[in-house]
Amino acid sequence: MEINAEAVVGAIAANPILGVIILLCLGATVVNGATDAPNAIATVVGTRAMRPGPAIIMAAACNFVGMVLITMVSTAVASTIFGMVDFGGDNDAALIALAAAMAAIIVWGAAAWAMGIPTSQSHSLSAGITGAAIALQGGLSGVNFDQWAKVLYGLVISTGLGFGTGWLFARLIKVVCGGVSRRGANAFFKWAQIAAGAGVAMLHGAQDGQKFLSLTMLAVMLGVYGTSSMEGFPIWMVVLVSLTMSFGTAVGGRKIIKSVGMNMVKMDQRQGFAACLSACFCIGIATFTGMPVSTTHTKTTAIMGVGAEERVRAVKWDLAKNMVLTWVLTFPGCGLLAFLFTEAALLVS
Repeated sequence: MEINAEAVVGAIAANPILGVIILLCLGATVVNGATDAPNAIATVVGTRAMRPGPAIIMAAACNFVGMVLITMVSTAVASTIFGMVDFGGDNDAALIALAAAMAAIIVWGAAAWAMGIPTSQSHSLSAGITGAAIALQGGLSGVNFDQWAKVLYGLVISTGLGFGTGWLFARLIKVVCGGVSRRGANAFFKWAQIAAGAGVAMLHGAQDGQKFLSLTMLAVMLGVYGTSSMEGFPIWMVVLVSLTMSFGTAVGGRKIIKSVGMNMVKMDQRQGFAACLSACFCIGIATFTGMPVSTTHTKTTAIMGVGAEERVRAVKWDLAKNMVLTWVLTFPGCGLLAFLFTEAALLVS
């Protein structure tokens, strides 16, 4: 089945509600770009390898390139999100539920961004569509637990492996570069960290971009073709979602950079490179195996691992505790919000 932009525009003209739903999907993508993507280059700014302005531009560009290129090779994450829930056979009700889920994700993410808290939009997305599906189906029958299990596997990747590889890479670099002058090492690792930060931004584009791409695709399939099956992503849709995420990164990144890159732990160029390398490693594994993970979660725990390798007290654990609390609240909080939004929307309709 060919999914062309002309057919979608025609369907939106005939049914403006479909246009609103697609805009909500893209709005959630903007919020993700503003709240999650800046973590990719937070340490690059925190160690003064780059100034905030150029670093944010780099992150936005790499978000776009990473999503377009990697999606051509693998759509594993998109497939996981697409199959995580079943909105049932009533297309009109399914579109209402999807719209309610997107509204909940936007409200939750925007509130966190306003407070400068690096909440996980990935977790918000999983919780939002699950809460909406439960409301629509009146129970857990709409939840595919085989796909949901990959979210739990992703939590292990982003926390345990993120912290562990951050510690390990920091220790290995320290051993290998033990005889190199600090000035010489920092000159090298400044550029190495910039390259690794660009890599994290590209992988974020693929990992998180595919999540919102799958929901935009679901809206199009339900509203235009009357089915919830996935036929493959047209390039115009991939580019549209990529540009939307990059826009969010470009306009909203400074608050999160300060919270993660500057406030959590003080690092030098070598440690910043270790944190970026750890995040690349973990997000790369998750992206190509279809495990949805949070760039925020992964990069933050990598930073904590690097800081702990130097000195346990170097990490500001109170800030880390507050972040973990936010993540813990995201699943029930955003899920409940989506559930209530869906119930209210179904009543009104």
